[in-house]
Amino acid sequence: MDPRFEKLAKVIVQYSGRVKPGQLVRITGSPVTEPLMIAVYREVVRVGAHPEVAIVPDECKRIMLEEGSDEQLSYENPLLLHAVDTIDCSIGLWGQKNTKALSSISPQKSALQSQARKTYFKKFLGRAADGSLNWVGTQFPCESSAQDAEMSLSEYEDFVFRGGFLDEDDPVALWKKLSVQQQKLADFLMTKKEIRFVTPQGTDLTLGVEGRKWINCDGHENFPDGEVFTGPIETATEGLVKYSFPAVHGGRESDGIELTFREGRVVDAKASKGEDFLIAMLDQDAGARVLGEIAIGTNYAIQEYSKNTLFDEKIGGTFHAAVGASYPESGGTNESGLHWDMVCDLRQGGQIFVDGELISENGRFLNPEFPQPLTNRL
Repeated sequence: MDPRFEKLAKVIVQYSGRVKPGQLVRITGSPVTEPLMIAVYREVVRVGAHPEVAIVPDECKRIMLEEGSDEQLSYENPLLLHAVDTIDCSIGLWGQKNTKALSSISPQKSALQSQARKTYFKKFLGRAADGSLNWVGTQFPCESSAQDAEMSLSEYEDFVFRGGFLDEDDPVALWKKLSVQQQKLADFLMTKKEIRFVTPQGTDLTLGVEGRKWINCDGHENFPDGEVFTGPIETATEGLVKYSFPAVHGGRESDGIELTFREGRVVDAKASKGEDFLIAMLDQDAGARVLGEIAIGTNYAIQEYSKNTLFDEKIGGTFHAAVGASYPESGGTNESGLHWDMVCDLRQGGQIFVDGELISENGRFLNPEFPQPLTNRL
């Protein structure tokens, strides 16, 4: 086993998941994640907690979506609802043999299944917001994800571990230092009313954020991490955003996405690829056309687009916005079965204005106390 898996397992169990003796810890993943799952299981045992493993083969997901009836796709599984009420920590390990396995599935079926998880998702987010449930998700470096990123497996492994500072002697110390810088940015944004993103490629998006809480994401939920986010005021998003990279959701991909907002809602949506899927996702419920999250990526150890939202939304010098459900801890109130993050690159002339003040240009903050590229950040 690559020794970095053991290092990653220790970080996500002890630092990210904050697992304590006696807690019930759910570990989920597909069979391809087994090497990391074993390392995480061992670390949970060493901490003195109670691990519970759930292995879900990729093919089972496809069978349900392909052959399941509308009734089956809409079924609210009581076991899942009980689990989310019971577990103390959820650790998700992400990795697939084939990331395109669900590409031919009907968008309407995907939307039905998304709606079936709405109650579960609301419970999960609610417990996370009140602090009674810790969770973390991380990527297992596998062949399919390496192919998506157009890297060899060894290159992708280095990319994954570098993004989590696992190539350093003490990654937790670096996460704590980044946390301080991100908190300064979050504290600054907390006092502001409006944030605006502008790019030469056509994005001009303004969001109301007065009274909302900016959250410092420093490796405790997603890993790797590196962002600050909030839930924008639901009726105060205006303008156009042209996303820079393909957006992947549920194994389906849309590219060339352009969303136009009026009074907080998407009133026009376009995509050069996967437009039917995009529209079906936006039309699944009343909250799907409202932004539930606006965030700024601050991890300058991640610079390459990889077709994996976990990494892409953290790229230092980008912002991302998610249509659908808000995270309650941010003060956002939007509810939906959807939460779909889409990324816009600011590194080629992009700007961020806060209450009219320029705070970032070409993907870099003007205040040196905010997160900075690796050469002068840590």
